[in-house]
Amino acid sequence: MITLAHISDIHLSPMPAIRPRDLVGKRLTGFLNWKLKRHGELNSETLAQLVAHMQGQNADFTAVTGDMTNLALPVEIERAGDWLRALGPSDTVAVCPGNHDAYVPGALATAQEDWGDYLKGETLEGEAFPFVRRVGDLAIISCSSAVPTAPFMAIGRFEEKQAARLARILKLMGDAGYFRTVLIHHPPNAELQHPSFGLKGHRLFRQVIAEHGAELVLHGHTHRSSIHHIPGKDHEVPVIGVAAASAAKGGTIDDPARYNLFRIERAGEGWQCTMREFGFQRLGSEIVMRMQMRIY
Repeated sequence: MITLAHISDIHLSPMPAIRPRDLVGKRLTGFLNWKLKRHGELNSETLAQLVAHMQGQNADFTAVTGDMTNLALPVEIERAGDWLRALGPSDTVAVCPGNHDAYVPGALATAQEDWGDYLKGETLEGEAFPFVRRVGDLAIISCSSAVPTAPFMAIGRFEEKQAARLARILKLMGDAGYFRTVLIHHPPNAELQHPSFGLKGHRLFRQVIAEHGAELVLHGHTHRSSIHHIPGKDHEVPVIGVAAASAAKGGTIDDPARYNLFRIERAGEGWQCTMREFGFQRLGSEIVMRMQMRIY
């Protein structure tokens, strides 16, 4: 049996010291949004408690589906790299980037350099995404929907060339008998699309999954816990989102900080997979198991 932990939307806080020259273009609107809203919704104490609880589960692998930073300032990217190294070694942790990690042009390239092997794996055609990590019978396939966008926009993009590589990887891993878990920051299902923060190319992503199959899709971005399904080759594929890992406990947020833990094992010609969701409730200060359900 393999255990896979899923955590997302880290949004490391507090915000570092900001110089006026840092607040150019989209970073200015993002900073104002932080000051007016998000600094009260996201905090480091909640994140630290959640991560300590998750590390106590001794998962075989941890998937982080993006938004490590807030404005993708160089100091934030460096701090996120330190956080990843504290989370676990790069051979047991993989990241797919979020829109906040590509907040402005050049930010994602800086993150790729700083975060190193946490954003790397087996690839095709020398391209960074998708990359694959294999752990026993589990294949973690990390895609990128992270692109810089205009102020007040948080959309992601999934385009033809990455789709073609994902299709080939899904076929290769499927033919080899792996449990294929696809990571992408923005949710790909139709129910969660929006003109200002949805995924451009969500239909293309779903088409690839429908043609080549997968066992599981994990995402973040919405800051909400959710379970949907999209068509796969032989069966519907669960699409599971998780609440922001730094979402403040005991406040007005509907989904305080949470993580998911999956237990995956072969069952004859198929799979058994159970998901348990751990996190804070709206009332109280303890981390509890909020839900357990069978995925396969």
